[in-house]
Amino acid sequence: MSKPNYTGIYNMVSQENFEEYLAALDVNYALRKVVCILKPSKHIEHDVNTGKMTIKTVTTFRNFDMDFTLGQEFTEDLGPVDGRKCQTTVDWDGDKLVCVQRGEKEGRGWTHWLEGNLLHLEMRVQGVTAKQVFKKAE
Repeated sequence: MSKPNYTGIYNMVSQENFEEYLAALDVNYALRKVVCILKPSKHIEHDVNTGKMTIKTVTTFRNFDMDFTLGQEFTEDLGPVDGRKCQTTVDWDGDKLVCVQRGEKEGRGWTHWLEGNLLHLEMRVQGVTAKQVFKKAE
């Protein structure tokens, strides 16, 4: 069975428990309040042949870019998010993309999956889970 191609632009339609997730990352109160009102979009480029991916999270406040090859560990600079660096691996679990981020915070990572034209994102850290849903732009 072939893996899904995540390429596209996705706009956020909902989120839950995001402020609690940011608090678990020690993001300060004022920044949490600002970040929680943003409506980010995800710009994803996915080469299904090589496994190379770029995920750009774009907001009016701050952007975050992630470039990686599936299955290969890399050092991720999370400075724009919480000022940390971690060792990150993103790989397939069935048709879902699962990210494991090893560093100062326990149980940190995320999972992306597609359902029709919706991109789901579940973010985890220290037992706290946040969810965001994005709709693919036409």
